Amino acid sequence: MLKRLWFVLALLAMLPLAVATAHAQGQSLNDILEPVRKEAGLPALAAAVVKDGRIVASGAVGSRVLGRDLPVTIDDRFHIGSDTKAMTATLAGMLVEEGKLRWDSTIGEVLGADLPGIDPTFAKITLEQLLSHTSGIPTDTKEIYEQYVDGKAYEETLPQSRLRMLHAFGKNPLKADPKPTFRYANLGYVAAGAMIEKMAGETWEELIRRRLFDPLELKTAGLGPQATRGKFDAPVGHDVDDKGKITPRPWGPGADVPAGLGPAGVAHMSILDFARWAGWNAGEGKRGPALVKPETLKRIHRQHVTMTLENPPPGTPKSGGYGLGWGIAAAAWSDNRPVLGHNGSNTMNLATIMVDPQRDIGIVVTTNFPGPKADEALQSLVGTLYQRFAN
Repeated sequence: MLKRLWFVLALLAMLPLAVATAHAQGQSLNDILEPVRKEAGLPALAAAVVKDGRIVASGAVGSRVLGRDLPVTIDDRFHIGSDTKAMTATLAGMLVEEGKLRWDSTIGEVLGADLPGIDPTFAKITLEQLLSHTSGIPTDTKEIYEQYVDGKAYEETLPQSRLRMLHAFGKNPLKADPKPTFRYANLGYVAAGAMIEKMAGETWEELIRRRLFDPLELKTAGLGPQATRGKFDAPVGHDVDDKGKITPRPWGPGADVPAGLGPAGVAHMSILDFARWAGWNAGEGKRGPALVKPETLKRIHRQHVTMTLENPPPGTPKSGGYGLGWGIAAAAWSDNRPVLGHNGSNTMNLATIMVDPQRDIGIVVTTNFPGPKADEALQSLVGTLYQRFAN
């Protein structure tokens, strides 16, 4: 009798959770996603829409590995790449509010003692310039890339690795621009991350978990490759070489960018948690948690520079404006009003986020495959979902 009573109580306890989970997912998008996934040749595809702080639709279709029968689930983790940058900018905003940093704090002020001999043009770069890609640091060059993959990284802590990259590049003088000029620079976000962790007294990795993932209850959020080593428990990224050969990259160093680039883009999470992050931004933080003050978030969201990129690779923001970790652009489906957005890719996965605070809507779409065709599919889906759910 006691055993039966325990079973009934356990079942009753589970029912509200099951109902709440289903409600949190909203209506299914699978019928919309599956034809797009097949047409674009993607292993997996996921999307979610958050409106007025509530997930109103979501879906996940396809396989965790191309050509294998490993169906994805709505709770599977996807890599979001450079969509992490807005999170780093939010961490910076927290430290600015606490008086530990200023938007005009310079690399020299904060990191000068750790970077002896850096060029004055590099030392005077401000935090805000780093976060808005107006620092003068170029888009990844061969020299910069060699620092990312330097074998010394295996002998260093992640903060040490970031400082080594900055010290190596920082000895070079930067060309002065007559006006703020947009250059998409991952190394700039490495520098911002180093400044953040120096003044916080914690690593960027600790900070993003403790001060962003945990308060927002992003329970699936993590850093680095999205699959557990030795398991195919998430949609794994796929490498496509110049000849079109496709290789799944589930674990190890080849499954993500070097860990030292964390502030520039190594986060992963489920499509539902990604939507929760989008919803927090769409609501301009007014629903809580109060990570930063409304005026700080508005500064992060507002345009700081006009950007124009010719033939940008998938995962790189395109034309329009740029805030702090957010692109700003108008589209036909948004009635030609500017909305916030960003793409993210570690060259093996692709993710996109769109946020429209005016209509309090956020849309996120992810896949575990790279390339122009995947990018086109994701951008088209954003437009389709916006037109369906924005009003």
